[in-house]
Amino acid sequence: MATEQDSAAEGDADTYDEFEQRVERITNVGNAAGILQWDQEVMMPEGGTPARAKQLSTLSSISHELLTDEETGELLEELEGSETTSSSRNTSGEAASSDLAEDQQAVVREVRRRYDRSTKVPEELVAEISETTSNAHPTWVEAKEEDDFSIFAPTLEKLVELKREYADHIDPDADPYAVLFADYEPYIDIETAERILERLREELVPLIEAIDESDAELETDAFSGEFDDETQEELARDVLDTLGYDWNRGRLDTAPHPFSSGTQFDARVTTRFDESDLLGSITSTIHEFGHANYTIGLPDEGYGTPLGEARDLTVHESQSRLWENHIGRSQPFWERFLPAVQERFPALEDVTPRHAYEAANQVYDDNLIRVEADELTYHLHIVIRFEVECDLIRGDLAVEDVPETWNDKYEEYLGVRPDTDAEGCLQDIHWSHGSFGYFPTYSLGSVLAAQLYAAAEADLGDIDEHTREGEFDDLNGWLREQIHVHGKRYTTPDLIERATGEEYTADHFLEYAKNKYGELYDLEEY
Repeated sequence: MATEQDSAAEGDADTYDEFEQRVERITNVGNAAGILQWDQEVMMPEGGTPARAKQLSTLSSISHELLTDEETGELLEELEGSETTSSSRNTSGEAASSDLAEDQQAVVREVRRRYDRSTKVPEELVAEISETTSNAHPTWVEAKEEDDFSIFAPTLEKLVELKREYADHIDPDADPYAVLFADYEPYIDIETAERILERLREELVPLIEAIDESDAELETDAFSGEFDDETQEELARDVLDTLGYDWNRGRLDTAPHPFSSGTQFDARVTTRFDESDLLGSITSTIHEFGHANYTIGLPDEGYGTPLGEARDLTVHESQSRLWENHIGRSQPFWERFLPAVQERFPALEDVTPRHAYEAANQVYDDNLIRVEADELTYHLHIVIRFEVECDLIRGDLAVEDVPETWNDKYEEYLGVRPDTDAEGCLQDIHWSHGSFGYFPTYSLGSVLAAQLYAAAEADLGDIDEHTREGEFDDLNGWLREQIHVHGKRYTTPDLIERATGEEYTADHFLEYAKNKYGELYDLEEY
């Protein structure tokens, strides 16, 4: 005979099943929109933009309606009520367990957060932001091609206004930039981000200055020459094969701004080719592999819920930067991969692994482009974007003044000044997506990559030797177990501490950077 407690448990199970089905519908609408966005940036004919903008706007509205519907709120309240027993006591005086399993509680937590934020934003505003960003992409492309910021400026002004309005709906009393940053990194607060960026600026600037003054001569021209796009693509496929990309769940294409997108069943990589920059296409491909590899590693059974989704952008970026920098820019990697490069491009037959390693890690004193930046100055590129977009969103910088402010900061922080808008404030796609608050996660991810790599090496032993042999299963298995399979089960700080045994810290990255570049540039003080 069923007891009252059994009946309650069955009711909770039925409620959760209904809730999960609803979450899966919301997720699938978003994933369908993701494929349309991928298509827009990779394959869609130029004339398709007006229809695509309306398609994406419609999907965005449907997703918003499903998420913010009263039924979603009611289901959340029911399920959260079933969790209250977790603090009660049973007859033995021990804490009784929640009626929801730990994984289910995590799903409720994540959906509750999205629900609370989304219900504060009018559906009309969501649709307007979606349509505006869809139309913004070709406008940004045109402005970049024409090297004319004024073409993009009105669109950027509208996006800034819309995102301010969005932030004001969510929390009118908060810093609007902090609200937007939380869309990309909800569990690391803006103060932590600012503290990490400030520490990077304080400790990397003197290191970069010491490198500038060094007499060391690196083999920076190891990859000079002209390299045709078709063969570069074959080499990009070689590097993906070497690292273990799952072609059954992915594909390689080109895009003006490389990116990776998709789900654990379909995680696509894009890269780009420049006939004078072979190294750039290799590192870009490895970077996007890191993103796709994380996505593929998410649990199949979690698909459709937060348990099958990546843990936000700091963690996502840690995966791409770990593979790009700690593996792809290491000397053992070039000992392994250089023969494949030389087979595709015999003109490089005299390049040695050490030459390749030095070329991959040279620190530039005149680079203006973030995606072409070296591992150290890269973070100053991020600081500049962070400061500019903070001021834009907070109302301390007018859109029309962005180019000059951008150029001034480049001259102050990096000692170079852009001559054109295309190599200045138009170089990144992010603002055309309305992605204000995204940029800091690049540096936050690099910091986490070093912390994860140190923890993996403590568990696995010398990863360099594995890399030299082209054996990446152990490292990938460690990342799968510690990061990938958890999806959004844990918050970012909890996930980091579980994986590494310590709180989030910049110590490992700074130690890694000083040791690596101190050796490369013969810096006695490092």
